[in-house]
Amino acid sequence: MTRSRAQDPEVCGVTAAIAVIDGKWKTALLWLLESGPQRPGALRRQLPGLSEKVLTQALREMESDGLVHREVHDTLPLKTLYSLTVFGRELSEALGPVSDWGHRRLSRLTDVQSAS
Repeated sequence: MTRSRAQDPEVCGVTAAIAVIDGKWKTALLWLLESGPQRPGALRRQLPGLSEKVLTQALREMESDGLVHREVHDTLPLKTLYSLTVFGRELSEALGPVSDWGHRRLSRLTDVQSAS
């Protein structure tokens, strides 16, 4: 899905929302940032397999989409913190029922595999 779909006023609302969280890491980053501001290094340590380049790209896209706020403290070394914006919190709350559905689906799959 292209990022331009997230800004197309003619597209379905669900498609526009999914375009903003599309990718392997963005939903996990939203989930981690729900607990409060975090530094990029802390986010990377909590998500094994996430490279610094991909983390930076995802956070920049999320910032561009208004989901996260980037705060740079002018200290040596520079200290950067990312936090959810009000808009990002709204999205995170809206994804709660989707998460619940996903857990129910995984439970059903486990039940079906156990029965066979």
